[in-house]
Amino acid sequence: MKIMVVGGGGREHAIIKSLKKNERVTEIYALPGNGGIAADATCVPVGAKDIEGIVAFATENAIDFAVVAPDDPLVLGAVDALNAVGIPCFGPKANAAIIEGSKVFSKNLMKKYGIPTAAYEVFTEMSAALEYLETAPIPTVIKADGLALGKGVIIAQTREEAKEAVHSMMEDKIFGASGSQIVIEEFLTGPEVSVLSFTDGNVVIPMVSSMDHKRAHDNDEGLNTGGMGTIAPNPYYTEAVAAECMETIFLPTIKAMKAEGREFRGCLYFGLMITPDGPKVIEYNCRFGDPETQVVLPLLESDLLTIMEATANGTLAETEVKFSEKSACCVIVASEGYPTAYKKGFEITLPAAEEDKEIFVAGARLGAGGELLSDGGRVLGVTAIAENLEMAIEKAYAHTKKVHMDNSFYRSDIGQRALKALK
Repeated sequence: MKIMVVGGGGREHAIIKSLKKNERVTEIYALPGNGGIAADATCVPVGAKDIEGIVAFATENAIDFAVVAPDDPLVLGAVDALNAVGIPCFGPKANAAIIEGSKVFSKNLMKKYGIPTAAYEVFTEMSAALEYLETAPIPTVIKADGLALGKGVIIAQTREEAKEAVHSMMEDKIFGASGSQIVIEEFLTGPEVSVLSFTDGNVVIPMVSSMDHKRAHDNDEGLNTGGMGTIAPNPYYTEAVAAECMETIFLPTIKAMKAEGREFRGCLYFGLMITPDGPKVIEYNCRFGDPETQVVLPLLESDLLTIMEATANGTLAETEVKFSEKSACCVIVASEGYPTAYKKGFEITLPAAEEDKEIFVAGARLGAGGELLSDGGRVLGVTAIAENLEMAIEKAYAHTKKVHMDNSFYRSDIGQRALKALK
């Protein structure tokens, strides 16, 4: 089978490494891929948002199955376009990908179908938003409606910060057109949990839970990033919480989307907060999370391609989805200065591959001599698997210390909050 994976980050590298385990796979193409992915797939210089180019490549190369991994091409209709030329895909169609493409849509969906989430108001006029903030409870959360590379959310601790956030989104357009409509919502408290799930539109099978670390620096300080590391499973996601989420959130969401004529197939990501009033949805993503994928997929014991085909065929109920009982930790190695300004082009030396340790390359390219050079903010994800979380963290950091790259940094406390929760 010829497989095509759209995207070029650490998430895509994790997906490709997992797909490679299937003996039916003869060739994997990554569009566009990256310098590290090139070791596991054929990289093709077609951008993830170039829908025409993606479809042309898929038809010319007789692709048997496509995986559309990032949010942008899903929202732009890559799956619709590939299906139209007869290529089966893993991922939702555009009318279902709106669950991530528009925060306003997803909040209104939850309100309509009684799915627990934070109280909220929607604004299209800046003056109305600013007026509302005069009396709104503080702290508050301000979200740009559209896609913003996972960064379109500002938690404001004061009224001044909240007003500044509204100005920057609606007037200064820091997130482009994504901020022309905004959501201002209640600030929830409690531990956060990420749950990715496989769904064929009828059945929803949650993957192992995980915990992301969004802030750039130790002790959750610094700016919000796309994620500086993850652990799995998340100790706050107990069996009782999981059962409640299935009943009040997961199944109701899948049913709500179907009732709206927007059947969701692929990976639906639930960003949850375990509040004193029970689990609530902070956000939905229409795809695998990054870097959550880098701890979740290494724990998958069943065959990924078979599961992906089942989501597309509507046969997930008859398909085995089994995860290891072990723990995983992923440490992100980033370019100094990320998530704001950073330099590129530093040579990367990777340690030799070892059992239960993986390196997923997110932002790197190949130099003229075939050397690996840094080419992004988040450069690598170093993942380790072990019998328990403490050992997984230890192994991940031991492996991270063997990575050599100038102008880099990583957090030294990934998983510490989870260890405290376990104790």
